[in-house]
Amino acid sequence: MPIHEFPPSHAARVRPLWDLDPTIVYLNHGSFGACPLPIREAQDRLRAQMEREAVRFFLRELEPLAAAAREALGAFVGAGPDDIAFVPNATAGVNTVLRSLDLRPGDELVTTDHEYNACKNALDAAAARAGARVVVARVPFPIDSPDHVVTAVLDCVGPRTRLVLVDHVTSQTGLVLPVERLVPELARRGVDTLVDGAHAPGMVPLDLRALGAAYYTGNCHKWMCAPKGAAFLHVRPDKQLDVRPLSISHGANSTRTDVSRFRLEFDWTGTHDPTPYLVLPEAIRFLSSLLPGGIAALAAHNRGTVLAARERLCEALDVPPPTPDAMIGSLASVPLPDGTGEPPPPPFSFDPLQEALFTRHSIEVPVTPFPPPRGRLLRISAQIYNDAEEYARLVDALRAEGVS
Repeated sequence: MPIHEFPPSHAARVRPLWDLDPTIVYLNHGSFGACPLPIREAQDRLRAQMEREAVRFFLRELEPLAAAAREALGAFVGAGPDDIAFVPNATAGVNTVLRSLDLRPGDELVTTDHEYNACKNALDAAAARAGARVVVARVPFPIDSPDHVVTAVLDCVGPRTRLVLVDHVTSQTGLVLPVERLVPELARRGVDTLVDGAHAPGMVPLDLRALGAAYYTGNCHKWMCAPKGAAFLHVRPDKQLDVRPLSISHGANSTRTDVSRFRLEFDWTGTHDPTPYLVLPEAIRFLSSLLPGGIAALAAHNRGTVLAARERLCEALDVPPPTPDAMIGSLASVPLPDGTGEPPPPPFSFDPLQEALFTRHSIEVPVTPFPPPRGRLLRISAQIYNDAEEYARLVDALRAEGVS
């Protein structure tokens, strides 16, 4: 008898709110999100306002609109609005912090072997520029306790450690890491933490003031369902003087004294389309309206769905759940039989099984190398528009491909 039952489905009711391809079983919300129609319509209205009179929009209307978006986002993630800078994505947030650090030869930057490839590349580039060193903590997968994460990271911290970059929710393995334990432990050792929260906003509860990390960056286009291009960087007030945007613009020599230097530099980095983050208040309202109990109920529904779906997949593949339930949010990864030993496919290319599931079964679900070159994971997402039947179709497709 299954331990986890699928929660009541709302898919038929809510799917019309998303303009998803009806011919595709979309089990990959985690990669790029999916923006619902009401939020896109709100963005379209703002874009029309911007194009109707661009000078008025950028020089008279943008500042109060951005302030309202920061207020809404700050309340949602437990942060002061003046401590939030909008960035296009979490990768840009990570790069912003790394470019702002005054690294010296011999300094050490610590991360885990679950870190997102783009951000690991940024870490390597920052270290190479300064003659610093990247130290990689080996976190086991499968894993049976978050204690292994804490031990693995802290064992890599030494007297030359300047920063620890750690995922809040890992991309390949779908683990919710114990950042609320790591951040204070690292602070006691005099080490700052940069939390890569690409998947966290809208999936797990956030209180950035209580967390106390020096830096936290998160995407809003994934589990908050905002348009692509909406993300944030939260910088603790005592660190803000040293953090500068990737593009230096007019704020660098502004004489204004009514806002902080941090805000002056990040609020204007050149002409761009700000509407993805300006509609965050609408995105929060929309997600809050989907279920009684608001976004907390939505996150719980998605987690219940992914736990039940993971259980069915593990049964079909005859593998035990690779992680405890407590380390799962709205993503879950399940080990697949070993690959051929060939090098893993490069970024933005597909494992043959992923391509077969898409082309022969119309199922969009990622198959990722972990650990490369032979290990492979099937990662499922759960959003409210998914239902049990779609995961059953995935199990049937895996059997048809000779996997289970």
